[in-house]
Amino acid sequence: MTTRLLLYVARPMVFFSPVDAAGFPASWAPGTHWVKLTLFGFVPFGRQAIVISLPAVDRGFAVRDAGYSPLIRVWDHLITMEPDSRGVRYRDQVDIHAGLLTPLIWVFARFFYQHRQRRWLKLARNGFDYAAA
Repeated sequence: MTTRLLLYVARPMVFFSPVDAAGFPASWAPGTHWVKLTLFGFVPFGRQAIVISLPAVDRGFAVRDAGYSPLIRVWDHLITMEPDSRGVRYRDQVDIHAGLLTPLIWVFARFFYQHRQRRWLKLARNGFDYAAA
């Protein structure tokens, strides 16, 4: 739920910068937050709405980004975490609708989420010490 974590797990594949002059919040609260996206640090990819909500779940925790942009009509990302016998089960579910570009955006999303998971694991293995990860 923190901006620091989002920026860490996304880089160097995706860079987020705030549209609002006030900058990013330290933690993401429910509501709509506009960002500018840059791919690989140099390819501008327009603006995207990050639309945060905290859906109720029976067990654990969930956060949803019902995002959208002029290019991507729907980028609905649901993260759920629930206890299981080995610790915590983390799950990403993503629904993408971008018209004729959907297959290309879907392929990019697959690579992005694989990259993101590697970054998550690296950070977790280092005790969430950003400097060591």
